[in-house]
Amino acid sequence: MGKKRIVGTGETKETEAKASTTSRVSKKKVEQGVLHVRSTYNNTVVLLTDTSGNALVSSSSGALGFAGAKKGTPFAAAKVGETVADKAKLLGVKEVSVIVKGVGSGRESAVRAFVAKGFGLSSIEDATPVPHNGPRPPRARRV
Repeated sequence: MGKKRIVGTGETKETEAKASTTSRVSKKKVEQGVLHVRSTYNNTVVLLTDTSGNALVSSSSGALGFAGAKKGTPFAAAKVGETVADKAKLLGVKEVSVIVKGVGSGRESAVRAFVAKGFGLSSIEDATPVPHNGPRPPRARRV
């Protein structure tokens, strides 16, 4: 005869996953925010804060399941930007100013994907740290 099947309520795994991500987002309503994009050669991290610097939403390409060299690609950065944008919609964000830090290939694509979701862009600032000669280099090797 076999096992008897239990009929569910009709919810699929996709709706359950969407409900779990929306429940984790805070119930704050914020009009303006600051989007911090940190792009390295190996990863891209996007953080949305309010104007006073309190973190609201963050995501990275590693958190989305990309692994190895694929984490540093522009495609992965675009997916991170879209993910943060979807969560920011729930908070009521309408306009952001962007601070970009790092030299990776995902700098521009993360911002483009975020703005493509319908957010206003007030300013873009590049805060990549630049060394001014730094410490003394190591001595030459004697072979």
